[in-house]
Amino acid sequence: MLYYRYKYSLNFTIWEGNAVSNVHELNFLKEKIEELKKQGVYRKLPVLEGANEAEIILDGKKVINLSSNNYLGFANHPRLKKGAIEAVEKYGAGAGAVRTIVGNMSIHEELEELLAEFKREEAVFIYQSGFNCNAGTIQAITEKGDLIISDELNHASIIDGTRLSKADKAIFKHSDMDHLEQILKENRDKYNNVLIITDGVFSMDGDIAKLPEIVELAEKYEALTYVDDAHGSGVLGESGRGTVDHFGLHGRVDFSIGTLSKAIGVVGGYVAGSKIMYEWLNHRARPVLFSTTLPPAAAGAIIEAIKMLMETTEYTDRLWDNANYFKEKLGTLGFDTGHSETPITPVIIGDEAKTMEFSRKLLEKGVFVSGIVFPTVPKGTGRVRCMVTAAHTKDQLDRAVDIFEQVGKEMNILE
Repeated sequence: MLYYRYKYSLNFTIWEGNAVSNVHELNFLKEKIEELKKQGVYRKLPVLEGANEAEIILDGKKVINLSSNNYLGFANHPRLKKGAIEAVEKYGAGAGAVRTIVGNMSIHEELEELLAEFKREEAVFIYQSGFNCNAGTIQAITEKGDLIISDELNHASIIDGTRLSKADKAIFKHSDMDHLEQILKENRDKYNNVLIITDGVFSMDGDIAKLPEIVELAEKYEALTYVDDAHGSGVLGESGRGTVDHFGLHGRVDFSIGTLSKAIGVVGGYVAGSKIMYEWLNHRARPVLFSTTLPPAAAGAIIEAIKMLMETTEYTDRLWDNANYFKEKLGTLGFDTGHSETPITPVIIGDEAKTMEFSRKLLEKGVFVSGIVFPTVPKGTGRVRCMVTAAHTKDQLDRAVDIFEQVGKEMNILE
């Protein structure tokens, strides 16, 4: 039998036998947190003191930053900051409402039109984040009687977006076109619509999707194609127009997702495609219907970033030059950088504990690069994921390589 005592603090203390507990102490979560600590995966958030740049002050220590998604160095660029400030002066700090009521400002319309021109697509529909974009779009364009076929290494936001859909789901082995075709062949006639979803660039290994082959299979079996280009936007294609542009597949990919928080350096997400797509999402994209849209400052900064990319290839050229330089240096030393085809450069260590020790020792010597282990990547494939940007100098990259070499030899990773 349970007995209750009402306390003046409005908390409930519950007795069961001789045990006393307060429901508001969240003991069930305390137990889970202790388990995280036992597993060695408990973490505290590092504190960045200042802007996210190539060299930063992290928890009071000056380090070379090789963990940022700020590919082009735009996050602290003067033109973006000026664009944000001017937008605040004209439109205020926030949009004040969802877009479908009275939160759709002229600056949001301008942003969508500019993005559509940049992406060489009919229309662009913006969201508050890339995660929101996948969560909102997938469930809006699929329904019961449809099938979603997703690459096994797709991003968590795609997985969650797929779970929100009432469509059936199937997974194909990573970039395995034979397996994808097998699923299509066995299932196409059973469903109304079939949607094939892939990352454009896979974030853990830096490999690029076999998009031309995927599109060919999609057209052969009358399926739709959906590409999450979070790590391809601002990186691949002409001046960062993305994976679709990289392969020259305009008009053949139905939904092209981009983020505005990585290479673009601000926050937000979008889907590029047809005007029909735009009209439908305007009525069914739940994150847009039920959450306030991007603040004017973000929109103003993004507009400036897109203009900069449309003016010159300088930033993407420098990004690729730095990435190739760094990757070559690490490879020459004997590090395993996997099969990366992009600026994402994994240094594969293997053992989970050794990977985390490698990351800690790099930080001690002045390089911040995150250790990534199971369950984010398969067991035995632990790695530190290096993110080189256009903002890094050759001197910074050389110093980072020297520190990698020192730690690699100390830990017997290098001979």
